[in-house]
Amino acid sequence: MLETGSLAPGVLLKDTDGHAVRLSALDAGAALVYFMRSTSCPVCNRHVQDLVRSRAEFAAADVQVLIAVPEGREAAAAWKAKRDIPFSVLVGRDGAPHASVGLSRKVFGSMQQSGSVLVDAHGIVRHAHGSTMPTGAYDKKGIAAAVRGLRTLV
Repeated sequence: MLETGSLAPGVLLKDTDGHAVRLSALDAGAALVYFMRSTSCPVCNRHVQDLVRSRAEFAAADVQVLIAVPEGREAAAAWKAKRDIPFSVLVGRDGAPHASVGLSRKVFGSMQQSGSVLVDAHGIVRHAHGSTMPTGAYDKKGIAAAVRGLRTLV
């Protein structure tokens, strides 16, 4: 898993529209990427809904929210449309953006880790958290503290 204070990886991901996204070089402000275990994970979907409810707070802090899923582009686009997700949804090569930040498959390769990464406007990781169990992957308090900490960096 990425370390707080490290440089964001320069890995190239794509969103569901096929546009290239590089964590180390986002257009404006900071970015929070939530890495879902899968689009069918009910716990992960609840976490995404919490992010949707909090989107005004993230926007006020100039934090772009992105959701990363292990599925391919078509499945990710269908999930995004069905759930009316207002954020960009990222997929990677072979549908695996998670490995780019150190979130692997555990328990004999059957459990995709999930978690979140907050990258500041300079490409520095300000929060990184992951878990094999989806209930422990969304560190809401840690994310909020890291977002508040961005203000002191300006």
